[in-house]
Amino acid sequence: MRFLPSDLAWPADALALDNSTDVLARGDEIRRHASVVLEFPKWTDGRAYSQAVLLRGRLRYAGELIARGEVLADMLPLLRRCGFDAVQLRADQKIETAQRALGWFDHHYQTVPPERRSAAGVRP
Repeated sequence: MRFLPSDLAWPADALALDNSTDVLARGDEIRRHASVVLEFPKWTDGRAYSQAVLLRGRLRYAGELIARGEVLADMLPLLRRCGFDAVQLRADQKIETAQRALGWFDHHYQTVPPERRSAAGVRP
């Protein structure tokens, strides 16, 4: 997982989506972009997790998924499992802490059978 600086200017080909956006309805537009930025306006608002799973699973979006907003270090294992490639951590979060968080879980309690992994958007 890549860690992006908080002052990053998004590339022209990145599409930023609000967490209330229906990603399935905008699938054709989304596929034309190399990167999609999904917003976490509050760390307790998990709609961007669902958007990521829909993008990876149903739309088979292969571009980069970026999480930004109220992104905390302890969210990283689930962000990775949902298909995010990069994060822009909240300003008070340390990259070292975030890197440690990625090693907290080496397996998941809820498994997805191998034959359903691509349909669910789960990456090995």
